Amino acid sequence: MRGMARRGFVTGAAGTVAGVVGAATVAGDAAVAAPRRADARPGPAGRRDVVRRELRGMWVATIANTDWPSRTGLSAAAQRAELIAYLDEAVERKLNAVILQVRPSADALWPSPYEPWAQCLTGVQGKDPGWDPLGTAVQEAHSRGLELHAWFNPYRVANHTDPSKLAAAHPARRHPDWVLPYGGKLYYNPGLPEVRTFVRDAMLDAVRRYDIDAVHWDDYFYPYPVAGQTFADGAAYEKYGAGFPDKASWRRDNTDQLVRETSERIKALKPGVRFGISPFGVWRNTGTDPAGSRTSAGVQTYDDLYADTRGWIKKGWLDYICPQVYWNIGYPAADYAVLVPWWSDVVRGTGVDLFIGEALYKCGDSAQGAAWQDPAELSRHIDLAARHDQVRGHAYFSAKSVAADRIGAMDRVVADHYRSRARPPR
Repeated sequence: MRGMARRGFVTGAAGTVAGVVGAATVAGDAAVAAPRRADARPGPAGRRDVVRRELRGMWVATIANTDWPSRTGLSAAAQRAELIAYLDEAVERKLNAVILQVRPSADALWPSPYEPWAQCLTGVQGKDPGWDPLGTAVQEAHSRGLELHAWFNPYRVANHTDPSKLAAAHPARRHPDWVLPYGGKLYYNPGLPEVRTFVRDAMLDAVRRYDIDAVHWDDYFYPYPVAGQTFADGAAYEKYGAGFPDKASWRRDNTDQLVRETSERIKALKPGVRFGISPFGVWRNTGTDPAGSRTSAGVQTYDDLYADTRGWIKKGWLDYICPQVYWNIGYPAADYAVLVPWWSDVVRGTGVDLFIGEALYKCGDSAQGAAWQDPAELSRHIDLAARHDQVRGHAYFSAKSVAADRIGAMDRVVADHYRSRARPPR
């Protein structure tokens, strides 16, 4: 996410990234708004009517007050009003899911027994904001016919390297051996079994206590590589890495364990809660692996983040995957028109739903290329994805961009593709 939880690594340099809903039988715009499925029926002039089942999601980022709350220190009433305004915006745009970041930096947007209250609420980590944001979000989203996907970041502790700035009772201060500084930030060490157990328990507390529709993770596992710096997990590797051919294989196994065990525990706790991950859009380039995509991205999740996103799909550990395909159609290093069919082929036959993460935040940004100055670029993405039968929806980063809609790109998507409401896939 932009500046925090989404990345645009493509050529090797870090780019800053990342009503009531019911079934409806719709003509015309369904031909481009939904994937071709078994329930599609031919319509006039070759178009078709479709009983809509597609995700239309919107991320709401709380890290550093990216989307919400607009600033720290607002009253509980003002925070609640801003949140509800975003939910109403989602309904107005005929979206059907809100992906709310509820654990931005090893802190919580609910009264967690594991971690302190999130700093983004009051400006002081650990300070009670006087209300329950997650509980309110679930209730208010459901009352509007929206799904609420609770978005967690497993390992990020802080966007600085000074543990003394954390709340006094923060687990990272009570267990300093769990934490590693890297790239100007603090991270929990994924190589420690006790860390993996703790972060799973902390996240699953929200699953246990609230009627959320999904657990959602973004693209951060091991941190994105920083030139000239080393992630200092050598001691953990020495202790736990026996039997692995190299540190990279051990790191990937650590991430695999977190994903697999979280999936199993969600299903044991609440089988109806879905588990989805929104990774960086490139698993591996074909230049690295023949099974990869025809891309030349500067970051590959398998090699650089130690996240085998393709493997998780094939092993059935996920309910959905929402890759951040944050590049325009025709972008040489990572073409949207190349990556969408690649992901569609990966999920085929697995039962894992495929949603595409869309870079709405780039639309109208003067720092972006010409494609992103065209209000129709994003609508063309939806058209292209509709030609691939495994694509079951899209999610837009992020709420602030949905509301502001600088050049009308979101208006164009809604007008072209979302003239009627839709249910999320289940």
